[in-house]
Amino acid sequence: MKVILKETIDTLGIAGSECEVAPGYGRNYLLPQGKAMLATPQNRRVMEQARAKLELQIAKEKKLAEEMAEKIKGVVCKLKAKVREEIYLYGSITTHDIKESLGSQNIGVERRAILLAEPIKETGEYKVPIRLYKDVEPEITVIVEAEEKQDN
Repeated sequence: MKVILKETIDTLGIAGSECEVAPGYGRNYLLPQGKAMLATPQNRRVMEQARAKLELQIAKEKKLAEEMAEKIKGVVCKLKAKVREEIYLYGSITTHDIKESLGSQNIGVERRAILLAEPIKETGEYKVPIRLYKDVEPEITVIVEAEEKQDN
């Protein structure tokens, strides 16, 4: 099923682009949510007329993402976790933990924008990219430290 995107969707493309999607995905999600429309000749003409507006919107989104990237670049998230043998974590540090740490520093990002290949399971320092826009991926530093043991 061919559709024209009304908004940018990371996995498909930018707003205004035409792409091929599975019929169920288009019919059950993209079309009812208003994120896309069928790629008919009439809808193509409508999108051509709206393309200038879309290009302005895309430029604005990219500019906002670049400003956010400057704010995020060099941010350090210090996380504490229970450890065994001084380096191995009992649990793991996930994107949810990183999102909460960024939130406490007044930096709001979506959890799926944090590109953590796999959960962190050892103490140390890690570089984690954050995808803010298609080609805008600043890196933050995540430092995982051992929690202080409490004596009874």
